[in-house]
Amino acid sequence: MGIIRIPLRFEGLIGEKMVYALFDSGAKFSCLRPDIAAQIEEAKALRHPMEVATASEGHYVKINEALRADFYYGDIRLSDEFMVVPALSEEAIIGVNTLQKWRIKLDFEHDTVIVDPKVSKLILKELR
Repeated sequence: MGIIRIPLRFEGLIGEKMVYALFDSGAKFSCLRPDIAAQIEEAKALRHPMEVATASEGHYVKINEALRADFYYGDIRLSDEFMVVPALSEEAIIGVNTLQKWRIKLDFEHDTVIVDPKVSKLILKELR
């Protein structure tokens, strides 16, 4: 497991916000803190709330809402579903599901994120 923290611009129908996002290879889902989520997009209730384990042994958190938002790595537009997690210690977490979806690579030696701009352009082209 490894982590890299960098600023990203998030945007949704409500607004946009620069936040520090933690790219976490040990987190399955991408997540937003509720106060950050409220400034970006309206969260929707999950039909079936999820209870997920945290880094603290034996500690679980219940997730009741999620939202879809765009986020930008430089000028590369990406998007995904973000779980709205109560008492999240970080402003945002980019988890493994998002990393795999967009073929994002993490270079822990240099604390950098590698996003192939062709991936986002190909996917966006297919939607047109």
